[in-house]
Parts: sequence; structure tokens; C-alpha cells
Amino acid sequence: MAYLIGTDEAGYGPNLGPLVISATAWRVPDQSWNVDLYESLSDVITSAGGRLRSDKLWVADSKQLYKPGAGLAALESGLFPMLRELGVPADSWASLWDSLAPDSSRPRQRIPWYRDFVARLPIDAESQLIESLGRRLSEQCGETGIRVLGIRSTALFPAEFNALTEDLGSKGELLSRATLALIRGRLEELEPAAVRVVCDKHGGRSRYAGLIQHCFPEAWIQVIHEQRAESLYRWTTSRGHEVECYFRAKGESFLPSALASMASKYLRELAMRAFNDYWCGHVPGLRRTAGYPTDAKRFKLEISAAQTRLEIPDDVVWRNR
Repeated sequence: MAYLIGTDEAGYGPNLGPLVISATAWRVPDQSWNVDLYESLSDVITSAGGRLRSDKLWVADSKQLYKPGAGLAALESGLFPMLRELGVPADSWASLWDSLAPDSSRPRQRIPWYRDFVARLPIDAESQLIESLGRRLSEQCGETGIRVLGIRSTALFPAEFNALTEDLGSKGELLSRATLALIRGRLEELEPAAVRVVCDKHGGRSRYAGLIQHCFPEAWIQVIHEQRAESLYRWTTSRGHEVECYFRAKGESFLPSALASMASKYLRELAMRAFNDYWCGHVPGLRRTAGYPTDAKRFKLEISAAQTRLEIPDDVVWRNR
């Protein structure tokens, strides 16, 4: 038995909405860390894009699955069968956020556009298709002995994001620390075994040893190599996990990281839907935004009068970096 963990984020670049980071954990029956889940589960999962299929889940980098204005069906038809396999409540905005990002419950209740937001899920994908794909996934996992163990997300909303980036000095440092904290949390839930971790690289960073040491102070971090395409580290946790951790360019080619990308993107898109619905309700004719810098400035200017009237502080709305 061995474990695979993949991480990825959504919302690193925008000024509006949360930064969401996710980690997915898998159990495989083989001691080899080099098992390819796309190959092992090829009867039910594909990374090849183009169109939705009724016989296979499309699990890939969320950028392949979601385009603004194209709807959420592609993300939902890949993510929701996984949630079904995990037994995760996912019939509403609140239940999904509480299941995947439980630590976000209190901060969400303090933000007006999340506090009263209601949405039934899935939004665009057909429930019948999700149920059918979910059954196929369960059958394939039973046949191969491969099992998805969990999806867990961290959401950093503007006020906390601003405070942490100010304290740490950069949002890159924040992303790396939050990602490693998620990894540590997943490891603490797993029995001691070999663990292969793959993270998408964090910006242009190639050196992560100090950050890993900060998160795992009890371990000796072995640097295998630190290169532009990939950085690799090994360590043994205090509980006996033998960890091999990669930070890779295009890390989403690793299925657990691709699923993490999808979970992060889906939660962020739901958050942006709540954000846009709220402000469009207070500013007639307001054009919705994805939150990226140029359009975020336009949006911020157009809501400024309503924001003043509603007495909503800037750090609840705007991310400084």
C-alpha cells in the first residue's frame, strides 16, 4: 500500500475573491510511487479534453475544463462523481463548502455576500450523468484497489489574505506555506506508508527546502534536486511516512493534482458567483467580474458608492497583492 497526494490552487492572480488551495489524497495497492492513475483508471477517467463524455470522467487542469461564460458542467461532471465516491454532502453551496473547506465556515459568515447566499448543486451538470459516472468510478476503484480518500481545501478571503501577505512578505510565501500545511494535515490522517506528493510549482520558485523544514521541523529534509522544471525533496515524518515531494511545472498532469485544481476552481467560481450576485443586486446594470486585475479595478470603481453606503471595509473586498 502507498499513498498519493496532489495539490493545486485557484485564484492566485486576482484582486477579488478568495485564494483557494486544495489537496486530494489517494490510496494505491502498489508500493511503487510511480503508479499513473490515468493509466490505471483509464476505463473511467480521461485527461483528454474536447467534450464531455457519458462514459468517462474528465479530470484535468481546471483551465482545460472551465472558460468564463461556458458554464460549470465540465468541472461538475468530473468533480461530483468523486464527491459521490467519498460520500461528501454536495447538494448545496453551504454543504459543499462546509465539507471541503470546514475552516472557512466562520469567515464566510462574516462576509455579507456569502452569509445569505443559497445555491443548489450541481448547477449545470446533469444529476443522472453524475450518478452514472459515479457508479462506474466505484466499480473501477473496486476492481483496481485504488481509492480516493479525501479532498480538503483552504480558502483565504481578502482580509486574511492581506494580513498574511503583509506578515510573510509575499503571496508566494503564503501560497507555499498554506499548501504545505494542507499536506501535513493530510499526512496526519494517513497510516504510515510511502507517500508521493506532487504540487504545481509556485510561481518562479525552485527552492522549497526551508519552507518544508518550517512545516516539518521534526524531520530532516533531503534535497534531491532543485531545477526550473522540477524540485524534489524526501523526508520521513515523525509518524513514519516516507515522503517524496515534487514541485513541478505542469504539476496538474498528475491526476491527484488535477483533481485538486478542479476542486479549487469550483469553490472559487461558486464564491465569485455569490460575490457578483450580491453586488449586482446593489448596483443596477453592473457587469460581472472574474476578479482579475484590470477588470477588478473597473468593478471596484463601479461598486464604490454602494460599498460606502453599505459600510463595507476595503479589506473585505480587495486583495492588495
